Parts: sequence; structure tokens; C-alpha cells
Amino acid sequence: MKVLVAVASRHGSTREIGEAIGEVIAGAGFVVDVHDPDDVESLEGYDAVVLGSSVYVGRWAASARAMVDRLAAGLSSRPVWLFSSGPVGVPAVPAGDPEEVGPLMTRLGARGHRTFAGALDRGGLGMAERAVVALVKAEHGDFRRWEDIQDWAQQIVEELSAEIERRRRSAVR
Repeated sequence: MKVLVAVASRHGSTREIGEAIGEVIAGAGFVVDVHDPDDVESLEGYDAVVLGSSVYVGRWAASARAMVDRLAAGLSSRPVWLFSSGPVGVPAVPAGDPEEVGPLMTRLGARGHRTFAGALDRGGLGMAERAVVALVKAEHGDFRRWEDIQDWAQQIVEELSAEIERRRRSAVR
């Protein structure tokens, strides 16, 4: 089974989450490709998709939303999981999922969504981003919980393994 992990990341920390998810899935024996959503032109050859996006000002990245629009039919015909990354601080702010996640879950028939805390390095931000960070008083630091990320990826592995077993049983009948 071949799995696409498509990750929209503005400064790289969400990409690192996607790579960690891909490593867990690959470690279970699946073939995994990690790509930017802008680089995904087709889902041909992929049996499942994990699509993730950084979240800024409560929204998924434009490239992730565009991939959904471009490949919605193919996404809805495969097992799909979604993840978001962005809240920072202790407790993580903002709390909750981006408002577009519910409609995306429904549109794609996604099997799950998870929001992971992100990382904020003010040194890598542009002027407009620094202004937003100052306005919302976002806390600087890396708040990603790698164990949570790996546990969620392992849940995907378990669901994919169960899917393979269902297909095998179907083929035997």
C-alpha cells in the first residue's frame, strides 16, 4: 500500500510533523511519499492520503485548500486523514480546530483529523507575521509533542493494516 503525506508548511515545522508521520507509516512497511500539496498533480498510485496544513489566522494554507479543490474526487475515494498545526503556548492558543476542518472532513469523508501544537520562531517571520504574533501575544517556542504525533500516526497504521486485511478477506471469498 502506498501512502501520500501532503503537507503545507510556511516555515517548516508543519513539514517536520508530516515527515514524522511518514516515518511511522513507512516503519510499518508502507511505501510513503511526502510532498508539498502544490507538487501533487494526481493521486494515481496512492492508496491513502494524509493531508496536513499549518494554520495561520485560523485558516489552512492556500496550497492545502487548493489541493482539496483540485483532487476532491480522488481524495474522497481513498482513506484520508487530515491534520493541522499551529497553536502555540501553554495552554495552546488558539484552542480548537480551524473552522474549515468540519466541512473538509465531510467533503472528503476523512477518517480523522488532529490538531497538533506548532512551533514559533519569531526570527523567521516576515513583518506582517510579526505584527499578527504581537497582536495575539503568541508565545515563542517549540510546542510540538512528538509522542502525540507518533501515536496518531500509529493509529493510521492500524487502520491501514485493518483495511489491507479486509481487502485480503474479500479477495479470498
